Amino acid sequence: MAFEFELPDVGEGIAEGEIVAWHVSPGDTVEEDQVMADVETDKAVVDLPAPVTGTLLDLHAEEGEMVPVGDVVATIDVDGDGEVTEETPSEDTATEEVAATETAADSEPDQDALEASTGDGRVFAPPNVRRLAREEGVDITTVEGTGPSGRITESDVRAAANGEEQTTTSAVTPRDDGDTATQSTSETTTATTQTTVETADRDQTLATPATRKIAEEEGIDLDTVPTDKTRDGKAFVEEEDIRAFLEAEEASAETSAGADTATTSAGVETATPTPQEVTTEPYRGVRRTIGQQMEESKYTAPHVTHHDTADVSELVETRDELKARAEAEGITMTYMPFVIKAIVAALKEYPMLNSELDEEAEEIQYKHYYNIGIAVATDAGLMVPVVKDADDKGMLQLSSEVNELASKARNREVSPDELQGSTFSITNFGAFGGEYATPIINYPETAILGLGEIKQRPVVEDGEVVAKHTLPLSLTIDHRVIDGAEAAQFCNTVMEYLENPTLLLLE
Repeated sequence: MAFEFELPDVGEGIAEGEIVAWHVSPGDTVEEDQVMADVETDKAVVDLPAPVTGTLLDLHAEEGEMVPVGDVVATIDVDGDGEVTEETPSEDTATEEVAATETAADSEPDQDALEASTGDGRVFAPPNVRRLAREEGVDITTVEGTGPSGRITESDVRAAANGEEQTTTSAVTPRDDGDTATQSTSETTTATTQTTVETADRDQTLATPATRKIAEEEGIDLDTVPTDKTRDGKAFVEEEDIRAFLEAEEASAETSAGADTATTSAGVETATPTPQEVTTEPYRGVRRTIGQQMEESKYTAPHVTHHDTADVSELVETRDELKARAEAEGITMTYMPFVIKAIVAALKEYPMLNSELDEEAEEIQYKHYYNIGIAVATDAGLMVPVVKDADDKGMLQLSSEVNELASKARNREVSPDELQGSTFSITNFGAFGGEYATPIINYPETAILGLGEIKQRPVVEDGEVVAKHTLPLSLTIDHRVIDGAEAAQFCNTVMEYLENPTLLLLE
């Protein structure tokens, strides 16, 4: 029997997910818990494991497609008979017997049609293409696919319906207007040399939905677009690659035509169309969630930012001394563990900054645990993985965990659970050379600390200007809950621990 695999709820409150990449194809044997696809939700990219063992009959969603939770994404034959378990077959899983019935009601479908309908891997076509084939009266088993891995596309079906031969174009060839070269005296002829556009030949290509949309609009097969970029070991095509490919095709066509503009018999020049100056990208997934979170925070909590600067000369020396010890343990020691320890110590002294305002109950909730969110810049936007129970962890453990969480966030491997439960957050814009900023609170928290770049700056000491390593700090607070005086006192305490790192040994 055939098992209809519905997109599960892969996280709390997830309503839909985007198929980032399929790791299997129709006809493949899949094992239970084998990763079939990467799915991006509004929180992270997660694995989609196979729920059963069997043969993959069909995929019902393309890469880059948004799929609501509960929609069928794949059909898996679990015992080899290919029979769908649902009483009424859905349109997506309807077999080619329907087409055979429509075109030859009094005859039995031939063996090839049956093989196509059971989805044993001989015919690769998504539901919309199969539907088009039925509407056009085309036997899909006779259509040669030009898409990725031999997948049949809508253009293949239309070409078959019109009796045309569909091929994949890998070079631009001048149009042959006839056997004679005779033209009117008003036309211009130029001898040219045909050029070939460099193309690729891949079975699978990764790309964002926006890039796939551009390729579809331009009629380009992504698997033929050259690129030197990769993601998860697979070729990754971006918009700029498609634009470069189009420009190469245009240049080849212009060379073949013999001029940058075409001169008509009437002597009127037709200018080359200018490329689009505006591109679009879907506002969804992680980026949309970030935007909604920022909007809610900014327009709910009145933000006030306190700025200060810490002299961290001793911290720089201490960290340099501990780097070798950490490297011996296979850990890269950064300044972040020292900052986390200093923040936890200050939060214990000023618990108001480790709080949350429950507006409905009209009460302030004080958190007596310390989960520190660390903002990480990723390709999808700012993600905030959380170091849980930071007060119970040593310096090396904090270093290891921070590094691991940051790496998982950048590689889109962080789980939804690792992005939840923070009580206070840190954002390190100094990693990009910044000094001061006005961070937006990670709502519903009530404070966030921004870190500038640690570097030598001029400092007045005993009446003289000297170079010292300093760390700019930007503390943003929810002014409904926290007063400016408390913010300044909290910041002073953080600075005290950072300027005297030996005090952290007492924490």
